[in-house]
Amino acid sequence: MKPYGGSMTTLPAPPHSTDRILAGVALMLGFCVTAPLLDVAAKLASDTVPVGQITAARFIVQCALMAPFVWIMRLSLRVPREHWPALLLRALFLFVSTFCFIAAIRVMPLADALAIVFVAPFIVLLVGKFYLGEDVGPRRVGAALVGFVGVLFVIQPSFAAFGTVALFPLGTAVGFAFYILVTRGLSRRVHPVTLQFHTGLIASLLCLPVMILAQGTGAELLDPVWPQGIAWFWLFGVGFFATVSHMMMTYALSLAPSATLAPLQYLELPVATLLGYLVFGDFPNALTLTGIAIIIGSGLYMIHRERVTARQLVTERAAPPI
Repeated sequence: MKPYGGSMTTLPAPPHSTDRILAGVALMLGFCVTAPLLDVAAKLASDTVPVGQITAARFIVQCALMAPFVWIMRLSLRVPREHWPALLLRALFLFVSTFCFIAAIRVMPLADALAIVFVAPFIVLLVGKFYLGEDVGPRRVGAALVGFVGVLFVIQPSFAAFGTVALFPLGTAVGFAFYILVTRGLSRRVHPVTLQFHTGLIASLLCLPVMILAQGTGAELLDPVWPQGIAWFWLFGVGFFATVSHMMMTYALSLAPSATLAPLQYLELPVATLLGYLVFGDFPNALTLTGIAIIIGSGLYMIHRERVTARQLVTERAAPPI
């Protein structure tokens, strides 16, 4: 789970047959394998290309890859005027969370940064309870708070090793959490392909002025350069793997219940750990591994409680009146 935009869909929700559920699970597993490849490409590109330019490439490539699908599927790009503020906010939150994450993995191990980002669902839950007034029980709130403790376990050694850069993944988590909250309202009104195209387009337009203004400033994270050699491949890979992983998750959620797929997202962490070790020689230390275990455990418990609550609601609604 990262700044992708895959946890929502506008496709109709037909009955979940066994074949559809299996297809959804396969797509979610594909997401867990593909999404960390985005991180690998971004980290490799960051050796020679500024973070702002990598962020821009991620959205420009996404926009270019989604455009043919919009045309082939004969989707309308027209969006009601009242939806444009939400689209703009969605792209802005994704832009911020993407920039922060790439800035983090530029120096941090993939698994460390990604583990901190997994605090986003806890932020969504707490915002939903205390700001949006959603019905969230004390057990789920407690699980979210324990998850924050796990994040502190990960941040502490990372902060000692990398300084304030270790706080960038928290920026990603906050940005992504609000990205999810904004998308909730759009997901039933805009087709996922159209939503991905517009997100890529708006975020690209947000990136370009920043790059133009940063030209020649010498700002390490923003001043653009002309990519050399294989850096072009890494930049394309960032956008390609982001787009593919997004669509895998989006369509997975249209085929299988989110309660079935949500626990599978945590497989992204071991995949990122393995790739970080194989490509960069990074492996989390004992304290970080403890924090990762706490985060995963808290997240899975929170998902379990959501399932229990959902079953109770179904039972109560199905009960005959007395």
